[in-house]
Amino acid sequence: MNPAKPEIGSTVRDETTGDLGRVMGHEGPYVQLRPLAGGREWDADPARVEPAGRTELLSAHVAVANERSRKAPRG
Repeated sequence: MNPAKPEIGSTVRDETTGDLGRVMGHEGPYVQLRPLAGGREWDADPARVEPAGRTELLSAHVAVANERSRKAPRG
């Protein structure tokens, strides 16, 4: 658990949900996170977020790229 607020733009894991998110801001006592593939932000307890490891970050980016390629129009 990390008591410091993570830097805006960094990627962290929300230990409460297990999800990775990009830090979009800080609102009151919360860190605002957005899924790497985009979507609705959620509030996380800064004490329950950890910086994403290199392996899990790479895996998440590959998953996002794969999802986008499945949704791309076929020509």
